[in-house]
Amino acid sequence: MLQLTVHTDIDTFLAAAGNDLARDEVTNGLMLGVALRLKQDPSRFEHAPFLATVHERDALVAVGMMTPPYGLLVYAAVDDPRPALRLIAATLVAAQWPLPTVNGVAAVSQAFAEEWQALTDGAITPLMALRVFELRRVTPPSWPPGHLRLATDADADLVMAWYDAFHDEAVPNAAAPRLPHVERALAEGAIYLWEDGGRPVSLAAKGRRTPHGVSIGPVYTPPEWRGRGYASACVAGLSQLILDEGKDFCTLFTDLANPTSNHIYQQIGYRPVCDFAEYGLRAA
Repeated sequence: MLQLTVHTDIDTFLAAAGNDLARDEVTNGLMLGVALRLKQDPSRFEHAPFLATVHERDALVAVGMMTPPYGLLVYAAVDDPRPALRLIAATLVAAQWPLPTVNGVAAVSQAFAEEWQALTDGAITPLMALRVFELRRVTPPSWPPGHLRLATDADADLVMAWYDAFHDEAVPNAAAPRLPHVERALAEGAIYLWEDGGRPVSLAAKGRRTPHGVSIGPVYTPPEWRGRGYASACVAGLSQLILDEGKDFCTLFTDLANPTSNHIYQQIGYRPVCDFAEYGLRAA
């Protein structure tokens, strides 16, 4: 019999799901990284999260996590997670949680969207087809002129403008970046710039951290500087820095509709792991 638990704190959630998520740290890095961030720095989240696990006896079957205003993340540990996902969907609907999107491994995300639709008569819309990539060794690119450097507070206006531009171009359906988020990332030393001739031309940032890896994102180059190898160099340089700091791997997401980014990342050593899918959810 399936048993759903809605957790009121991140510690019980991680006790229930953390080990399962960590068994495939690359595939589950998005959910695991958000959970660890919740544990380490809950003040950075504006709203209380939704944290749910579904077990059958002692075995984890499915997980749902949401940190508003961002959408739901889903995970499944079984081949047919639909009954467990239906429980998660019913709980969210009954509690009237705003549910803008769902994201997860493609088959799991689709299954949740369909179960939610069956419960609500709402509309589901495919938003993005994504691919998770992993790098454990950098293949050096043909380095363009310039060098990688850490962004500082003096770069805040430029970085904020580039974050906004990345959001508008790449993820317009996601919650927009906010200045405090960018200021925190700058203070944490998470944002790097490729600089050529004293002028920043590309950006890459450290994202979620898991026990053995770090995600990279966003990555942005203004249109006038594209096609010169700056993004490849920026990501390759940051990836090498992460490995040199002792992490085993780096990860990043790409939009499958963007063949350029999928190509350049593979050239510097990133290898595809699995596909994710994000769906928009609109109540009837």
